[in-house]
Amino acid sequence: MRRADELLHDWRERALRVEDGVARAVVGQAGTLRMINVALFARGHVLLEGDVGVGKTTVLRAFARAIGGAFERVEGTVDLMPGDLVYHTYVDDQGQPRIEPGPLLRHGDALATFFFNEVNRARPQVQALLLRAMAERSVTAFNREYRFPHLTVFADRNRLEREETFELPAAARDRFLFELRMAAPTDEAARHAIVFDPAFHDTEALLERVEPGIVAASELNDIAAQIQASVVASEALQRYVMDLWEATQAPQRFGVAIEGVEMDRLMLAGASPRGTMALVRAARVVAWLAGRTHVVPDDVTAVFSAVMGHRLFFSPLYEMRRAQIAEALTAQLLQQVPTPR
Repeated sequence: MRRADELLHDWRERALRVEDGVARAVVGQAGTLRMINVALFARGHVLLEGDVGVGKTTVLRAFARAIGGAFERVEGTVDLMPGDLVYHTYVDDQGQPRIEPGPLLRHGDALATFFFNEVNRARPQVQALLLRAMAERSVTAFNREYRFPHLTVFADRNRLEREETFELPAAARDRFLFELRMAAPTDEAARHAIVFDPAFHDTEALLERVEPGIVAASELNDIAAQIQASVVASEALQRYVMDLWEATQAPQRFGVAIEGVEMDRLMLAGASPRGTMALVRAARVVAWLAGRTHVVPDDVTAVFSAVMGHRLFFSPLYEMRRAQIAEALTAQLLQQVPTPR
């Protein structure tokens, strides 16, 4: 039997190969690739923010190729119904009505990557079904339960248009490990390559650059469990995390001040216990990818905004400015809460 530390080292090498492999098909997104990789090995779902055409689908298809398993993509529309995710009806060549499994079911337990594009265009009933699939990795259909033990859900929100959209409620946002902002590359060389290099105009050819099956999706749960059991947090680090959690609930007590915001009227609720557990899970994976078996404060700060920004619940007075305030608040929390030495 190989020792746990040897297995972790081997898995870490393969995890870094996944990231490097995806980077062959995507340019200018190194930060996003690292965070998605962290999410995969922390077994968390991801909410993506990004402009149209920045390559979200390409990134996710590249990761799906690197980890194997089935990939599905669904477009959120106002007329989409929950049943559309679990079955598909049509008339066959003989004129007979047929029912086939929908995108959630057609791959069975091989479904590994599910991308729900423009999730806020889908009605709350559809979002609720997606939440169950995320939380329990299962749905009930045709009088039986279907399980997806290796599933990771990615969802994108349309931020440009407000008509016929249904914003995700707080409980739904809390189910996502990360909210990641995926913007167009700012590096001039990357921008030039995307526009003028014909290789980046052919998605299928780009995906061929990614080595397939570097890590099997069916292995991810076991790898994640071993990471969480093997990477430790000191008492000082634990205290730091608990202070950060408390600061999300009453930031003014830690000296946080944001221009134009009455801090005593800002918060409805801070991070949930689920959110704080997610922070620790993600920080352990960051430490593991760095080759350490213990968490340091920088591991926590690396993922803090992505974990906590969408889990801070503001009063209606400030909710319309959520994106700007959440970014400023998470930055201030990291500045004001004392870091262990």
